[in-house]
Amino acid sequence: MPRKSHVAFTLCVLLGINAMNFYDRQVLGAIQEKVRTRLDLSDTQLGWLGTAFILLYAVVGLPLGRLADRWHRKWLLAAGVALWSAMTFLSGFAWGFWSLFVFRLGVGIGEATCAPTASSLIGDLVPAERRAKAMAIFMLGLPLGLALSFFVSGAIAQRYGWEAAFFVAGVPGLVLAMAALFILDPVRGGSERMQDEGGRMNDGSKASLDSSFMLHPSSFRAVAYRVLALPTMWWIIISGALHNFNMYALGTFVASFLTRYHGLNVAQAGYVSGLVYGIGALGLFAAGWLGDRAFRRGPGGRLTVAWIGLAAAVPCLLLFLEAPPGQLWLCVAGLLPGYLLLYAYYGTVYATIQDIVEPSARGVAMAIYFCAMYLLGAVLGPVAMGWASDHFAREAAAADGASIPTEWHKALGLHGAMYLIPILNTALVVVLFAASRTVKRDYMRRSSGG
Repeated sequence: MPRKSHVAFTLCVLLGINAMNFYDRQVLGAIQEKVRTRLDLSDTQLGWLGTAFILLYAVVGLPLGRLADRWHRKWLLAAGVALWSAMTFLSGFAWGFWSLFVFRLGVGIGEATCAPTASSLIGDLVPAERRAKAMAIFMLGLPLGLALSFFVSGAIAQRYGWEAAFFVAGVPGLVLAMAALFILDPVRGGSERMQDEGGRMNDGSKASLDSSFMLHPSSFRAVAYRVLALPTMWWIIISGALHNFNMYALGTFVASFLTRYHGLNVAQAGYVSGLVYGIGALGLFAAGWLGDRAFRRGPGGRLTVAWIGLAAAVPCLLLFLEAPPGQLWLCVAGLLPGYLLLYAYYGTVYATIQDIVEPSARGVAMAIYFCAMYLLGAVLGPVAMGWASDHFAREAAAADGASIPTEWHKALGLHGAMYLIPILNTALVVVLFAASRTVKRDYMRRSSGG
């Protein structure tokens, strides 16, 4: 077994990479009011910019997920980090909608390597009883990266311009790409296999594992069929689409909402949004810890923690939206705990995928999950939110007898569109509850080799 110090180093590097993964994809959301006014964009166009990278992210992730099951994972991860960081830097040179759209597509290709590869690494590094906590550490990069992006990007854009925010975002990832070359790339399935009395595999055991997982690879279609034969995977895929619709819609427009509806400038909206996402990290880690404890009582424990947490988020989100214009304290009083509870999803659900899927198929399983949840959820979230915002803004303008929506009409339009979030989150709770009822059978099926 690898030393604890080596595992800790690997988890720290993966955490840093995931933080920059979400930092770079959120830069546009943090500064988009500057971009909107500079390039004269509609909310629908902003929505398309927010999902541009996802279009390739989802599709390219499928072959990259299979590659993560067969190739050197640290090399794959390092190449992906370097690519998306370079494309983020180049986004600062964008001169219009289409150039920025193309650069964001490039970011998506690079970022498609992160989740399948890192999840596969963690699945082989950490035994099942500690996996949710390890996944929670990795997924801490999500709120931390988003929080830092709002804090830093908003302040830089307010003082130096939106182009500078992209330049600053692109540099750290290049350093992390080099660090990725020094992380552990363990034997596939190592965390599931028997160890000798000293806790270390002998050479024969390692050779056996390598032969099992590397020398006889199944076709992508065969592996995908085994993954999709699990009923719990279908529930989890649906849950991913619903949750990512909400999270990407919020991530794209929350700073704009605070600017338009509550009167903050770009830097102030970034500080508030960054605080909200930073607090969300506590929810993610707490859910991972609770998920591991619940897992010891039964395989469905992780998902039970998830659906209870997300159910509690609904009234918080309604409080956030019901706050009158300018009542920032009431808005934040709902938004802070709402985000904290929304993050109960990640560590628990991602660890459940590792629980029910055989080690040789984990990269493919994560790639299928990400492809579906991004194409069905994350791609639609910002675009649908932007379209609904424009629609409600036109209705508000028509009600006032105006032919062209004013900035206040656009604020009202975005406020109305935001109610999609608690509605879909309620549906998500139902789906996760259903998944918690099927996970035990799928877990026992994998454990017995059936």
